[in-house]
Amino acid sequence: MSLSLGDRATLRRGRIAVTLLFLLFGVAIGTWTARIPAIKERLGLTDGQLSLALLGLAAGAITGMQVTGRLVDRYGAVRVMLPVAFAEGGCLVLPAYAGSLVALALALFAFGAVHGTLNIAMNANAVEVERLRRRPMLSSCHAVYSIGGFVGAAVGGLYARADASVPSTFLTIAVAGVGLAAWASRWALPAAERPDPGQGASRPAGDEPSGDGRQPSGVLFLGVLAFCCLVGEGAAADWSTVYLHDNLGSGPGFAAAAFAAFSVMMTAGRLVGDRLAAALGPVVLVRGSGVLAAIGLGGALLVDHPVAGLVGFGCLGAGLSCIAPQVFSAAGNRDPRQAGRALARVAGLGYLGFLVGPVVIGGAAELIGLPRALAIPALLALFVALAAGALRPRNRPPEVNR
Repeated sequence: MSLSLGDRATLRRGRIAVTLLFLLFGVAIGTWTARIPAIKERLGLTDGQLSLALLGLAAGAITGMQVTGRLVDRYGAVRVMLPVAFAEGGCLVLPAYAGSLVALALALFAFGAVHGTLNIAMNANAVEVERLRRRPMLSSCHAVYSIGGFVGAAVGGLYARADASVPSTFLTIAVAGVGLAAWASRWALPAAERPDPGQGASRPAGDEPSGDGRQPSGVLFLGVLAFCCLVGEGAAADWSTVYLHDNLGSGPGFAAAAFAAFSVMMTAGRLVGDRLAAALGPVVLVRGSGVLAAIGLGGALLVDHPVAGLVGFGCLGAGLSCIAPQVFSAAGNRDPRQAGRALARVAGLGYLGFLVGPVVIGGAAELIGLPRALAIPALLALFVALAAGALRPRNRPPEVNR
């Protein structure tokens, strides 16, 4: 990249710029989630019809992720992420004006495609900034995304409580999103010169791309680790409250605190994740994180008490918090010239885990009961801990990948 490593001010602005986009990313999805009930009521949708519409969002996100990888590798993360950052808010507004189930599904597909595109591009840019700074920063970026989700949900909730319309809610966020995108466009790192595929930077031994353009070895397995991690996140989102209420007999308020504990501990873990990664290295950090998640949730399931359940899901959040950022960082650094495609594959598999994990756990709960089914994410976290060595780079680059 044509940037002096000594230019601390430029690097600091670059970090702020990509962090702003993580904030925008979280606020947009948080606001959308908060206003789903209002859209469902306005269109008179059943739960099944709403699920069909939400498939449009998932399909759009996966499509955007897979298309973006090659665009990032060809044109650079900055040239991709800035235009879609401006489009994020505008596409969020589309579902507010949908007049039918089909129109809503199409609008959500468009929003999902832009959302998925921004996801890959901003993560690729964060890896570039991290590599230039020679210090971990991806965990804090993901923490800002989590904070953005809280902010978006809070804004959406306030608008809903004031009985404001969905279009006015989304338009407010769209205007704020344009402001964040404009700020990021002024401070983003200069676009990198794309290296010649036959020349340029050295590559870790064993990571030479094949003649047919396949990813370096190990990227698919990193995607499997992301899948395992995101199964746990999906399980906490969909089943933590149900488990405490239906299986442990806690009241609705205390049951809802289980997911709150998971979310708070995940955010807290990501806020300190960069320092832990710098001190311990990604392999040790992910190994310890997986053990914490597995023992925390697994132990809570054995104790079978509401307080233990609350603590267990808090430990699950803390344990999973640093895994995905470290997996993303490892994927983006495996071969910088193919970072976009590597991140697209890893993020796509991770998102698939978030979607199908809760469904699998629900099916297993029908056969063996929910407490035993919830052992699935605990066992997957243990698998991630055992397989953490996959994050070790093939050579030994600077500090960020120790």
